[in-house]
This record gives sequence, structure tokens and C-alpha cells, in this order.
Amino acid sequence: MRALRLIVCAALLLICGTLAAQAIDPLPFKDHAEEVRFQKLTAQLRCLVCQNENLADSNADLARDLRHEVFEQMQAGKSDAQIKQYLADRYSDFVLYDPPVKAGTLLLWFGPLAILLAGAGVVVFTVRKRSRAGTPIDNTVLDSGTNDQGEDW
Repeated sequence: MRALRLIVCAALLLICGTLAAQAIDPLPFKDHAEEVRFQKLTAQLRCLVCQNENLADSNADLARDLRHEVFEQMQAGKSDAQIKQYLADRYSDFVLYDPPVKAGTLLLWFGPLAILLAGAGVVVFTVRKRSRAGTPIDNTVLDSGTNDQGEDW
């Protein structure tokens, strides 16, 4: 009974080890420069499944397939711009972490700035309106229920 339990534990450890080894996806790069180029390029591309991870960090099956696609295109001699354009044509600009500024992405690029400026405008308007009205401070709150030194506690 004890020997059977030991064999089962050993088999589970071997299976877990092979699963962890499959998570690493080695690609046959020609040299270190090509590997660095691949890593930089995949860091600039978004995983379409995870959406908040780049292709380099994602473990999704689609991300693995896209990494292989990028590698194959690099082997075919395509430039980074050509690879990005191919993926953007196929999956839209969403695959790029830095989408180009064009009519469809203007809100994406300038929307946060517009919201910030609108909020600042509201604050400035409110402060000016209150200063022009000369609204006095309500002293009744300070006078009621406090001791002589103005402390509530």
C-alpha cells in the first residue's frame, strides 16, 4: 500500500514537471540580437485574450500562436513595422499597445485630457463664483457647543 502511494506521488511529480516544461516556449533564434528584437516587438503587442498583458508575458494559447506568427515573419525578413501592420490589419489597432492617432482613436488619445480640463474648468468656475459672492463663513457652527478655545473635544 505504501509503495503504491509512493509510485503515484512520483508519477504526479513527473507529470507536473512536464507541464511546467511545456510552459516555456523556446524558439530557435539565430543570435542574441534577434531574440532581443523579438522580445521588444512582442512587448509592444497586446494579447487579444488577456487584453491587459502583452504577447511576451501572456500564457494564452492565442498569444503563443501570435508569438510563433511574429517569429515566422521575422524569419521571413519582415521589419517590425511590417509585422505590426500585418497584425493590425488582421486584428485591428487593438493589438497595438500604442495605436496610431487617427479619426477612430482621437477619443482614446485625447479623451482623458479633455475630462481633466473639464474638471479643472468646473473647479475654477466654482471657486470664482464663491469668491465673487463673498459667502461668509457660517459662525453658528463654531459658536454652538464648543469651549472657549474653539475645540470640540
